[in-house]
Amino acid sequence: MLGIASEREEDGRWIAEVQALPGVLAYGATEAEARAKVKALALRVIADRLDNGEPLPREIAAIFAAA
Repeated sequence: MLGIASEREEDGRWIAEVQALPGVLAYGATEAEARAKVKALALRVIADRLDNGEPLPREIAAIFAAA
């Protein structure tokens, strides 16, 4: 499972970040919106890394390991 951290900013917006993918963060008007946006962004980043043969962080690579 992807570890997602979220917190409320001083201006009231929410920010969420995928801890295993540095720089993958998103803002939302609500915590749920920020978390949904960051999950979508994380999937795009993961797909791009797979397409380009780049390594994935250990926490994420385990999700895609063959059984």
